[in-house]
Amino acid sequence: MCHQTVCLVARHLEAHGIPTLVLGSARDILVAGRPPRAAFVDYPLGHSAGKPHDRADQRSVVSGALAGFATIDTPGTLIDLPNAWGDDAWRSEASSTEARDTRQPRDLTPQWQRAGDREAAIASGAWAP
Repeated sequence: MCHQTVCLVARHLEAHGIPTLVLGSARDILVAGRPPRAAFVDYPLGHSAGKPHDRADQRSVVSGALAGFATIDTPGTLIDLPNAWGDDAWRSEASSTEARDTRQPRDLTPQWQRAGDREAAIASGAWAP
């Protein structure tokens, strides 16, 4: 979800008494969005919760962000997480103005979490093999 949208949602929830903390990797948008609490991780967009398939890194990022609930006492505070992606090659791609589309084609084949989900979809008429 868009950083700016998350900041707006966080401010709305906080105004209604629900504590929030935004975790993001676009510092300028976090600063402009002024969420009540935020944690910044210097990772490529789309990887704010950690490196793919790296459970230790994901735990470190998420636990570091959640620690903000205990350490942030001034509204609007942004903490920097110490995690490092390791390789900075992603930065040149992220700042490129070529607008190259690197997304993979969408897989239109239905994906089921459990076999029972497939049967339920067939039985309801929502999907036919």
